[in-house]
Amino acid sequence: MDSQGPREVPLARRLGRFDATMIVMGGIIGAGIFVNPAVVARNVHTATLVLGAWLIGGVIALIGAFVYAELAALRPRVGGQYAYLRDAYHPIVAFLYGWTLLLVVQTGGMAGAAIIFGRYFCELFGFSISEQVVATLALAILTAVNCLGVRAGSNVQSVLMLIKLVAIALLIGVGCFGPVKSNPAGVELPTDSGGFAGLARAMAPVLFAYGGWQTASFVSGEMRDPRRDLPRGLLIGVIGVILCYVLVSYSCLRVLGVTDLARTNVPASEVMRHAFGERGAQVIAAGIAISTLGFLSQSILTAPRVYYAMARDGVFFKAVGHLDPRTRVPTVAIVLQGLCAAAIAFTGRYDQILNYVVAIDVLFFGLTGASLLIFRARLQKETSEEQRLRVPWHPMTTSVFVLACWGISISTVVQFPRNAGIGVAILAVGALIYPLWRQHPPPKGSGIDA
Repeated sequence: MDSQGPREVPLARRLGRFDATMIVMGGIIGAGIFVNPAVVARNVHTATLVLGAWLIGGVIALIGAFVYAELAALRPRVGGQYAYLRDAYHPIVAFLYGWTLLLVVQTGGMAGAAIIFGRYFCELFGFSISEQVVATLALAILTAVNCLGVRAGSNVQSVLMLIKLVAIALLIGVGCFGPVKSNPAGVELPTDSGGFAGLARAMAPVLFAYGGWQTASFVSGEMRDPRRDLPRGLLIGVIGVILCYVLVSYSCLRVLGVTDLARTNVPASEVMRHAFGERGAQVIAAGIAISTLGFLSQSILTAPRVYYAMARDGVFFKAVGHLDPRTRVPTVAIVLQGLCAAAIAFTGRYDQILNYVVAIDVLFFGLTGASLLIFRARLQKETSEEQRLRVPWHPMTTSVFVLACWGISISTVVQFPRNAGIGVAILAVGALIYPLWRQHPPPKGSGIDA
């Protein structure tokens, strides 16, 4: 018998620049872009500021993508954001990240996407049922399906992504070249722009829509030349998403105007309704509902790995670290996540969920960005000239990213203390209960390093 055991099979390096670009865009473009232009228009009341908010959010996302890509290159085997925070600061910071991921960020994001599905589902079939009820039922069904180990294959996900891109292209085409809706008599246009405070409020829905850029670096081990192709893929992919989001917002503004855009909950359907009547509204509602359901199904499987890692590290319920021997999925973690997401979807409105999620999400984005400053400082004494992906113009760009994230987090809490404050309270509760788990040290070698 070979005493050294089986050799580890390396990942196949088959992905190139185009693949990296598509993965970046696919990881970012979710359901938010079909709703959030209206949310932004409720906070800033001029077309210039609406479009400016999407551009600012895009720059933050681009810098953040490079930050996470360098972190992945520096620490390629330590398990992502949870491990970056654990190793840069203290295990309690990583615990609080996982704690809020379960109770705020991931579950809140799933609830928001589910409400978008419910909103366009009701628009498609003309149901008068609450969008929260539809969202809760969708989450329950998808959670049950994923617990059975039934996962959509890559071909199915590619088709769903294609449907989403067709819906976006159709919306942009109609919005840019179709008829324009005139301002109806008696509708007053806003007299103020919303100012800096309005722009700060608008960043919550913008960053919610840009969410996903932080996962873009996970495929570096499968790229033929990651040092060359990953930064190019990040740059082209994020710029492509910025262009897409700005064009969608411009299309909605051109057809509906700022006032009518701010008044609708289904801006994509309103644009299509104006051009093609009810049939047009139903067509795009169907595309959005189908693609959103696929996006939601995939997102259910991403975060339980963190809860699993926490349980294996001894800082969460032991049962959460259990893998079903038949399906090989963390069933308890998936069910727990589904219950939390369903509760948020059933009890909260979409706008409330945005503020609840973003205040905590960008706080940990900033902490993760700052961890790169810490890791770089630790490496200063090393003389190795290792060639790896680096953030352009670091530390200036990294510091801008960190400060922007923390500024948006503070602004969201200040301006929406009730909704964002709930997330902060959950964070504080996590800090209080962390010592209870640390009284029982984890088994040796239980950490997750893959």
